[in-house]
Amino acid sequence: MIEDFKSSDTWRVFRIQSELVEGFETLHGIGPAVSIFGSSRLPEDSFYYQEAFKVAKLLSEEGFSIITGGGPGIMEAANKGAKLGKGKSIGLNIEIPQEQYPNKYLDISLNFRYFFVRKLMFIKYSIGFVIFPGGFGTLDELFEALTLVQTGKILSFPIILYSSDYWKGLLEWFKNAPKNIGAISINDFKYFEVIDNPEAVCSYLKNYLTKLEVPIPPLHRVNNV
Repeated sequence: MIEDFKSSDTWRVFRIQSELVEGFETLHGIGPAVSIFGSSRLPEDSFYYQEAFKVAKLLSEEGFSIITGGGPGIMEAANKGAKLGKGKSIGLNIEIPQEQYPNKYLDISLNFRYFFVRKLMFIKYSIGFVIFPGGFGTLDELFEALTLVQTGKILSFPIILYSSDYWKGLLEWFKNAPKNIGAISINDFKYFEVIDNPEAVCSYLKNYLTKLEVPIPPLHRVNNV
């Protein structure tokens, strides 16, 4: 009977609840934070790894905490940069078949079973997203954020695509396919920015933060939570 209960949907609700509570209690009060996304497969000597390190270091020196998926590649680069500044280095890891292990540059490490709970933590505790080159997981985070902003489920916030060279194909497709048939409008392009250097990213996010009426808005930004 106990085993039946532990495999039931009711038991699953309790596991979800525990992840939500742990996330809220751990991340509450971390201060203004920026989430940085990108491929887990890029090595330390890659250009984008080095750029992610620079972006995170600059932001952390300005007092921003840095949140990543907690794994290798771009995530490791960002957490490594964050450790050199004033902000916290945070990793939100996910249980996946590839057994992604937390990188060694984390001040705070949380482990999630459910992707949707993890996504909520990124949205709720970040004042902006910086999206580095990546694969399906990175694109998932990008489109999740764009969808939530476009549909008004959350208030608009900075979504930065890093490297015009990498993203230009996707942007051209936006214009030549969904926009051409009316699936999106030119107005939807205002929901993101394309930036090519670390200093510009830092400046953009600092300017955004100074315009906010409250210092840590994400707790109020998620409209339906």
